[in-house]
Amino acid sequence: MTDYERQGDYQPSDRSTVSTAITFLFIGLGMGALAALLFAPKSGRQMRKLLRRKYQDAVEQADELLERGSEFAHTAREKVKPFAEAAAKHVR
Repeated sequence: MTDYERQGDYQPSDRSTVSTAITFLFIGLGMGALAALLFAPKSGRQMRKLLRRKYQDAVEQADELLERGSEFAHTAREKVKPFAEAAAKHVR
C-alpha cells in the first residue's frame, strides 16, 4: 500500500490564492514602509551625498577589479601560449 492510498488523494483548498498573495503583498509593503521610517535618520540631502559617495566608491572598485581581471587574463594567456603552440604543432 503506497502513501497515496493510505492518506487519500490531495484535495486543494477552496481558498483563493490570489487574495492570499495580495494580503501578503500589503503586509510586506507596510512592514517595508515602517522599516524605512525607523531606519532613515538622515535628511534627503545627507542621504543623496551618502548615495553619491557610495556610488563613486563602487565605480572605483569595479574599475580596479576590471583592471586586475585584465591583468590576470593577460598573464594566463602568456602562460598558456606555449602549450597552445605545441598543441597546434601536433594537430597539423
